[in-house]
Order: sequence, then structure tokens, then C-alpha cells
Amino acid sequence: MVFIGLGFHFRITGRGTLHCQRCGGDRPYRACAGRRWLHLFFLPVVPLDRITEHVQCTWCDTRYRMEVLTLPTAAEMRMVLPAATRAAAAAMLHAGDPGSGVARGSAIEAVRGAGAVDYGETELAADLVAWDDLAASADLAVHMASLARQLTMPAHEWFLAGIVRIALADGQLSVEERGAARQIAAYLGMTPAQAHGVIWMTEESAAAG
Repeated sequence: MVFIGLGFHFRITGRGTLHCQRCGGDRPYRACAGRRWLHLFFLPVVPLDRITEHVQCTWCDTRYRMEVLTLPTAAEMRMVLPAATRAAAAAMLHAGDPGSGVARGSAIEAVRGAGAVDYGETELAADLVAWDDLAASADLAVHMASLARQLTMPAHEWFLAGIVRIALADGQLSVEERGAARQIAAYLGMTPAQAHGVIWMTEESAAAG
């Protein structure tokens, strides 16, 4: 008697951590690639079509497309907002008056509100010194891009408004501060019109007290 059939064979191409939607939390995964084979007497003898590479949660065995790895894990989300706020606050202070005590206090309050409760003058001073490095603008772009992947559009606007309020803490926006706000907005994926609207409304709110 001859036994002929089809079977699947996979190989592991990578491992890491993903946010498993079924488990509802961060879980280890394995990335797998494979193909179907024609079996003869339960032995693979003829390779057939390839199977699209995928990732599999090792806790619940749910399989996902590789695109799921572009989504942040819960641990990454907890880190991204404080880091992005630090970068944006330093950028705004650097564009304005870094020595303004009122603006510095507003920046520290914003970063603490984002989750970095131990952030203070020492950390702020270090962030401002980092802006003397030409790589600071590139770092800001990376932080904003990471944050943008997690936020829906209203949250983009709330974040930008909070950063603009740092500059408004010690008076009207300067040309440089407006430029910094527009740059942050662009890194967040906002249009110039959206950025203009948020900046204008935040200024109006500050003026009204």
C-alpha cells in the first residue's frame, strides 16, 4: 500500500517579543518560514509552494503576519512617551530661551506628566547640552516617529499643544520657537495646516488665561 499526502515543514527564522492581541500583553514570539511538501510514506520528497513568513506567539500559538512586528509592545509604549516628551521639550527650550526659569519649570512638568516622575533640572540640563550635538535633530525625528506610530490624530495635536505651552510659559512665541513647533509637527506626520491650527489655538488659549 502506498501512502501519499501533503505536509507542512517550518524553520524558525527569528525570535523576539510582540504584543499579542489574543493574550492581551507582551509575549515571546518565533518567526517561521516554510513550504508544503509532497509526502511519500510520511517522508517529504517533493517541495511544493512556499508559505509566507509569519510570527507565532509561543504562549497561545496565534499566528500573525510579519507586519505585526511594526506595532510597539506595551513595554515600548511605556518608554516612548517620556522619551519623546524629553526630546521635544529640549528642542523647544533650545529654540527659545534655555535659561528661562519659567520655561524650564514648564518643560520639567511636561516630562514628569508624561511618566518620567524623577525628571528634574539635572536631566533637563543634560538634554539641553545634547542639543549642541548635530545629531540632536535626527534623534528628535526618531523619537517623534516612534510616538506617531502610537497616537491617533487628536493625540498628535494634544502633544504638540503641550510642547508649545512650554515656549509660551515665558511670553509670546519667537520665530525660532514657531519653527521648532512646526518641525515637531512635521515629524509627527501633521500637515502644515494642522500645525498652524494647533499653534494658533494654543496661543489664543494662553492669551485668554
